[in-house]
Amino acid sequence: MTAPVLEVRDLSVNFGGLRAVDAVSFAAERNCITTIIGPNGAGKSTLFNLISGSVRPRSGHVLIDGEDHTGAPPYRLQAAGLARSFQITNLFFDLPVFENLRLAAQILEPMTMAWRPAAASRVARARVEELLARFDLAGKAGYPAGKLSHGEQRRLEVAVALACKPKVLLLDEPTQGMSHGDTKDTATLIKSLANEVTVLLIEHDIGLVMSLSDRVIVMHQGQKLAEGTPAEVRSDPAVQTAYFGQA
Repeated sequence: MTAPVLEVRDLSVNFGGLRAVDAVSFAAERNCITTIIGPNGAGKSTLFNLISGSVRPRSGHVLIDGEDHTGAPPYRLQAAGLARSFQITNLFFDLPVFENLRLAAQILEPMTMAWRPAAASRVARARVEELLARFDLAGKAGYPAGKLSHGEQRRLEVAVALACKPKVLLLDEPTQGMSHGDTKDTATLIKSLANEVTVLLIEHDIGLVMSLSDRVIVMHQGQKLAEGTPAEVRSDPAVQTAYFGQA
């Protein structure tokens, strides 16, 4: 067995008197899709913020490939191989699709390219062309990101997160607000990503979760309630009571 690419050990944070995340531990196996589910307010996005460096934990550890990166700022975590998308679309809406991707892919260029014109960034441009084709955005490369449909914007955000070739990709509700067709296409795309990156996902569409995930983690009131395969989680009586509202 290979070591997990991402390990979370007893991660906790308080906001005033609220224990938003309470001693959560899990491991994300390499090239697998691990999905975190739970009711609104269960602590899912806060957990993502702790892992990705947006919020510093009160206690616990975050390890990437066995190295401790607890509380590191997002840019250091990106250098360590972690990237994320956000629940609310986070793009440069006035810039073309191509430039949104090129800016994200610029990290792949050597430091010697820092003061050279953007047109000279051959490595970044090659990555952009690859992502435009893969995410079916080549025909919209010159469009301002703000002119894309909602589904296209969500796809672009995933592509931007993937531009730096991360080891671990955190996706916070990537299908939120999408049509049924866009959701289905995005699910197929996410499934294909596991060939090259470990995916940690927050998702509310239970049908999607059960068909897409290798492992499922259920959170409730800031704690990990259950973890297992989709079938194991679906049949867990505690999960049925807390999440699905039935015994």
